[in-house]
Amino acid sequence: MGTHTDSTDPLDPPNSPNFPDHDDPLPAPATAAGRAGLDALLARPDRAVVALDFDGTLAPIVADPEQARAHPDAVPVLAALAPKLASVAVITGRPAGVAVRNGGFAGVAGLEHLVVLGHYGAERWDAVTGTVTAPAAHPGVAAVRAELPGELDRAGAWRGTWIEEKGRAVAVHTRRATDPQAAFDALREPLAALAARHGLVVEPGRLVLELRPPGVDKGVALREYVRETGAEAVLYAGDDLGDLPAFAAVDALRAEGTAGLLVCSGSNEVSELEKRADLVVDGPADVVRLLRTLADAIG
Repeated sequence: MGTHTDSTDPLDPPNSPNFPDHDDPLPAPATAAGRAGLDALLARPDRAVVALDFDGTLAPIVADPEQARAHPDAVPVLAALAPKLASVAVITGRPAGVAVRNGGFAGVAGLEHLVVLGHYGAERWDAVTGTVTAPAAHPGVAAVRAELPGELDRAGAWRGTWIEEKGRAVAVHTRRATDPQAAFDALREPLAALAARHGLVVEPGRLVLELRPPGVDKGVALREYVRETGAEAVLYAGDDLGDLPAFAAVDALRAEGTAGLLVCSGSNEVSELEKRADLVVDGPADVVRLLRTLADAIG
């Protein structure tokens, strides 16, 4: 299992552990709850929501997040699947507009009712209107942005790290550092203190620390959207620590009677997500393949 880092990876990688043959049926979830979630989705797709993370799930992880693009087969597969469901939602920490651009979601036949919940749900883009709606930005983000360079310097972790401007949040990446994990570990405490001084929280990810407003996460966004749609089944796929709240939300929804299927887009960096998933697939190429097989199974 590994994470693809090249957006040109084939849709049908050889010897995929979940899809050894192009025409194989849907893989079986490893848990009873996951199998019940898949069964419910197939029985009433018009009452089901498929929700997906972007980076690492629909788009391969790359060294520069600005260069991340959806897997080349993601949009056509989503366009084939979406009309058969109650809704498809992309839930991401990126600004909604950036996810729409990097995903190539705008103006695609079949995706007229796609929703992108950006900044963990603080922003929303609806394909039907083509517009982004959002509340006012938290003032702490601007304050943190101004102080970050000094914090990186004082922590001795400025070399190879870089700051990503996300509008309603700001992120520090260590993937390019000489020792990415050491830089990540060295920054966790000082950035948590910086965030707290300005009323923000730190969300750790795969060699990235994001400083953002509290009370907003993928779990909150997912629960609210499932309630809005009245869905009776939900599939959520993600790859990172930031997806754990969405996994927890699906667990809570299942306890309340909504069927759910949790999919981990395989990563050797986030074992906790893999342990909690009902189904593990091997990165974005296999996520796309799962969605295509799902669309074929619905008919």
